Amino acid sequence: MRFLILLLIPFISFSQEDVPDKYWIDDSNFEEKINEHHRFGDDDKLPIVVEFWAKFNEANCFAEWDKLENAIYYRVDISNAPIAKKEYRVRMAPTIILFKGGVKEDMWKAGLDLVLPADLEEIQESINEVNTASKF
Repeated sequence: MRFLILLLIPFISFSQEDVPDKYWIDDSNFEEKINEHHRFGDDDKLPIVVEFWAKFNEANCFAEWDKLENAIYYRVDISNAPIAKKEYRVRMAPTIILFKGGVKEDMWKAGLDLVLPADLEEIQESINEVNTASKF
């Protein structure tokens, strides 16, 4: 019994914090959310970070979503968004797509190991670049 508990500890310690309902989107509101205006006008939209998530790979989800700055975060359960999953060619979860003004700007996909190849720093750097580029 002790051996079983010791075996499960790494999986328990890496489990994802609950993401509040307001951050979950699906096919019914996906397009609306990635095109949403979050500041004063069309030229001043915040980038949208969308994580395509799957229950089977919850241990490898993007756990630092709440630390993103100058962007809006949403999570999509791939089982609830087959249209968006197909349109953006999401084959693996997690996959993160960065949108600005409804246009895909950057994308990170988990590999065969099911691990996201980007961390908070890399995603934030891309957000900062998109925000800076839109000011010109």
